[in-house]
Amino acid sequence: MTTSRPFDLGQARACVIVNMGSGRKTGDSVAAEIRARLQGRVAGLVFHQLEKGADLSATAQNAVAEGHDLIVAVGGDGTQAGVAGAVVGTGAVMVVVPCGTFNYFARDLGLGQTPEEALRVFDAPTVRTVDVGEMNGVLFLNNVSFGAYPEILKRRESIYRRWGRSRLAAYWSALVAMWNLRHPLHLTVRANGEERRFTTALAFIAKSAYQLEAFGLDGAEDIRQGRLALLVARARRPGPLVRSALRLAFGKSARYQDFDLISAPEMHLQTVPQHEYVAHDGEKMWMDSPFHVRVLPGALSVLVPEGSGGRDAA
Repeated sequence: MTTSRPFDLGQARACVIVNMGSGRKTGDSVAAEIRARLQGRVAGLVFHQLEKGADLSATAQNAVAEGHDLIVAVGGDGTQAGVAGAVVGTGAVMVVVPCGTFNYFARDLGLGQTPEEALRVFDAPTVRTVDVGEMNGVLFLNNVSFGAYPEILKRRESIYRRWGRSRLAAYWSALVAMWNLRHPLHLTVRANGEERRFTTALAFIAKSAYQLEAFGLDGAEDIRQGRLALLVARARRPGPLVRSALRLAFGKSARYQDFDLISAPEMHLQTVPQHEYVAHDGEKMWMDSPFHVRVLPGALSVLVPEGSGGRDAA
């Protein structure tokens, strides 16, 4: 269940954190737009424009510790997740300004997918509390993935460097990575008092109802009811996985043909291999099984336009 309340900009001390490496629009121009919107309307305003390699999470944590109660995150979904991890449970409010490739979290909130659309939030700001996901202490807003998807992200980075950032390049990197997949994932899932075992090329836990609906996948309503949606691909090898991906891209995916769905407010996962390369909100890291995944209900306060229901609002 989400809650909302009006927000008084005039009392806010705002900190703007800009990931200068996100998206195709320059961080300088977005920062200038934010300054024009907020200068003179808030009690305090500081900017941190972070280059590649900077510790985004630490910057956000320091901003909260210094008393900033409005944290503006400029970047893609990975940036938003990093800032959200510092804001959750602190009483501070987060502002999402999308500058990435897909911007699922901003779109899920009804903010649009461009900085210009999202900055309208300052015209009539309202605070809404939303659920987030957590896995072994790592917060996520959209999804965590095992198997093929972390390899897709590695492949995507090299394609971006050669051809530039675009959704077409992202989709191409996915096909290339899936075709070169060699080792399936062995997965044990304990949820809702049951245990199930899978051998699969790809498994992901979704927290974004918008993202599932965008791909025509089941589980969006489960998410709106405060649960996580685990989708496990039935494909084990490159050929079937690529065919499933193509059906997904053209809106032809079918749950019982391509994926098994498990929904629960929390679940335990065990993987073989135990030392697993995991993707979360477009970022990637090595983590060790077992994995405890859960919903944190209403844990994050975000700024949305007045009257905005968003895609996941109750």
